[in-house]
Amino acid sequence: MDSGFAAFPERHYLEKILNHKDIKPISMISKYISSGHTPYLHNVKEGKAGDVDFVTVECISDLMLHKDKLKKITAKQFEEEFKRNRLQIGAVLCTIKRRICKAFPITKNYGDVAFNQDIAFIIPTHEVSTVYLATYLCSRVGQLFAKRQMTEQMNPYISVENLLGLPIVIASKNFQNKVELIFELADKCRTKSIFEYAAAETLLLKTLDMTNFSPSTEGINIKTFKDSFAETGRLDAEYYQLKYEETMDKVRSQPNARLIELASIQKSIEPGTEAYSDDESGLPFLRVADYSKHGITKPQKCLNAAFVAENCDKLDALKPKKNTILFSKDGSVGEAYCLREDANFVTSGAILHLMVRNTDEVLPDYLTLALNSKLVRIQAERDAGGSVILHWRVDEIQNVIVPLVDMSTQEEIAAMFQESFALKAESERLLDIAKRAVEIAIEQDENAGMAYIEMNS
Repeated sequence: MDSGFAAFPERHYLEKILNHKDIKPISMISKYISSGHTPYLHNVKEGKAGDVDFVTVECISDLMLHKDKLKKITAKQFEEEFKRNRLQIGAVLCTIKRRICKAFPITKNYGDVAFNQDIAFIIPTHEVSTVYLATYLCSRVGQLFAKRQMTEQMNPYISVENLLGLPIVIASKNFQNKVELIFELADKCRTKSIFEYAAAETLLLKTLDMTNFSPSTEGINIKTFKDSFAETGRLDAEYYQLKYEETMDKVRSQPNARLIELASIQKSIEPGTEAYSDDESGLPFLRVADYSKHGITKPQKCLNAAFVAENCDKLDALKPKKNTILFSKDGSVGEAYCLREDANFVTSGAILHLMVRNTDEVLPDYLTLALNSKLVRIQAERDAGGSVILHWRVDEIQNVIVPLVDMSTQEEIAAMFQESFALKAESERLLDIAKRAVEIAIEQDENAGMAYIEMNS
């Protein structure tokens, strides 16, 4: 036993597994393992222009691939630089930097997809199914073995070489098949959830008569000084593109209100890196990368006990409540998510907290959907587009024009919205069952794991 393992806090738990289970390292149950890379001279942070989906660490959480966070690379880069490491059915994507061993199984065709150097690509042998391997890596057992192998840095890292040595508990085919069935059910729920969300977006655009609206792509728009800088204070030519003008004319042609009239806007806190802690017992600290319009992933940073104790009252006041809309002003600007319950976390200063002023006028779910729509997105693009690093000023956000529809349509949209998130919650519940069943099968036996699945699914 190496000295590092002897000092590992959960070593007794892992020793029991190592001594009593059928275990093989990943190297013995894999046909191929490698990592990706970032294309030469490609700015991934701004990588929205391109033809091919590109996966980074933020795109993967436990057994989930977040398509709304995918970046883009060009088809030429894909063909020239990713001849071997391309997404294929039967493989597992596994994060190896920051979010260690968050894994997603590829069980269907996603088309052309590439991934960067912070993600390992594993093709298992027939001995272990794709879904079982990904579920195992995301389970407590897999996570503890990965934690033992990773480097202790500000950004934790596990090399491909160390990943090859990660112990895998081999389960029977029957049990692996059960885990696959649970994953399939979860995947169907998630697909239905995305469909319901898209239906709500479609209804909004249809109600506003903007389903087929296509603003001008003309790059030239002639403005006088009086109609440009004197009115807006902006000198960047991009701000005055016709597509922005035509979209705003369309939005203003029907009932609307400024965001500040519909919701109060509260700023959060930026404590500084010295307040961060990797100790999961700290207060979770949500950053822009930790959420999207579809939901929240587990925050990767926490605030340390000393900072929390010193700022207890202030932090308690900043914990967002149910129906608070989280709205990003930096980085991925204009990302809105409505909380379904009171939160036990605080957010970074890059995330604003919006609270609807009058629910008889606008529903929180409707406002969230409207903020995520292309009608507001294009305002974010116009206002923040002149920055080297995307930053949307609070005074600009306050003046965002939000289209309004009648209350019966808002209620219909909100019902679709809520059904979408109910399906998403059920998908996540099923994935948790799969992970826990793997843990029980390892800690006790497969019959106990099977019984857990039958009782909860």
